[in-house]
Amino acid sequence: MELTLLGTGTPEGLPRPGCPCAACAVSVGTRARAATAVLVDGALLLDLTPGAVLAGARAGHSLAGVRQVLLTHPHDGPAVELPPGLPAAGRVPDGRELSVISGHRVRAVPMDAPGTGYEVTGPDGGRLLYLPPGGAPAGTDGRAGQRPYDIVLADVLGRPEALARLRAGGAVGPATDVIAVHLDHDTPPGRELERRCAAAGARAVPDGTTVRVGEYRAEADPPRRTLVLGGARSGKSVEAERRLEGYPEVVYVATGGSRDGDAEWAQRVGLHRERRPASWRTAETCDLVPLLADTGPPLLIDCLALWLTDAMDRAGAWDDDVWAKGGQRELRDRAAELAAAVRATRRRVVLVSNEVGSGVVPATASGRRFRDELGRLNASVAGECEHVLLVVAGLATVLKE
Repeated sequence: MELTLLGTGTPEGLPRPGCPCAACAVSVGTRARAATAVLVDGALLLDLTPGAVLAGARAGHSLAGVRQVLLTHPHDGPAVELPPGLPAAGRVPDGRELSVISGHRVRAVPMDAPGTGYEVTGPDGGRLLYLPPGGAPAGTDGRAGQRPYDIVLADVLGRPEALARLRAGGAVGPATDVIAVHLDHDTPPGRELERRCAAAGARAVPDGTTVRVGEYRAEADPPRRTLVLGGARSGKSVEAERRLEGYPEVVYVATGGSRDGDAEWAQRVGLHRERRPASWRTAETCDLVPLLADTGPPLLIDCLALWLTDAMDRAGAWDDDVWAKGGQRELRDRAAELAAAVRATRRRVVLVSNEVGSGVVPATASGRRFRDELGRLNASVAGECEHVLLVVAGLATVLKE
């Protein structure tokens, strides 16, 4: 089965008409994206968009052989003019199957939002799943026991939990080629788009790209250990959550715990919980070594600065006398044990920590001690991670990859 992506953007396209945002301003040339439409084996067209004939010609394909045109979502605005020779566009009712004269079988997959997804099986047995913008499969859809799809085209950045559901149900496996479509101006094009797709185990391709089932490609291989650094309100926690939002059964490890009577802290914790997918589980603990040594779903540890605060409390490291008489050694041993656990872990793990070394010098000895020990801890953990990011003003810079 061969797919040509005539467009990969949202229905409005990219850049959006009249939009002055920075992402639209740089979405020119090869970074511009027409509304998503997919030509399957030259015979099946999924979504009819303006300029489909020209887009096909630019990609080296004619639409003259198209035998079926299917729509996945309501098309707002003026009706798209049907190019001469193409059959009328329609939608398949949810759950129904359609046989195309070309030998393709199409099944309509129910969505949890307006629109229809299509499962396409080619004459060669290749399997494709194409989801509409903002859509995710509704429930399990009764497909248990089937092998994973060869290719999935989905709104990976707009609905990452859709990808998580597909992974949880076995519809997306390690060999599935996941391609992000319906791309909008929420993510700047270029390296940032590539990085966010890679974090979800997906990829973005330019308009006009042809993909073949079974062809060799470099598989997305997200790093197993990632450290995300940043200052207060830099966006480091959001960045860390993005790296796992396309995966089910994540364990969110909150090292801050609860603070009775602290309304502002409770509000912070509540905001974090609201952002996280409902399928994630929360563990409030600073006992990280056993979690890292155990097997199980990915871990998101937020954050090492609060873990260090707890470790210094346990070692009595805030007191100068205790620090000099064994507190320093106890704390360093505990930090070395954590770094060793990060090195040895078999789980996928994303760790978050504060970068405090660039700020003002703390006025107290204990404050300076915390700053110095956090710097040492960050350096030792970074040394055990394949991937390290620094987040400033919501923007992530790759320090190590």
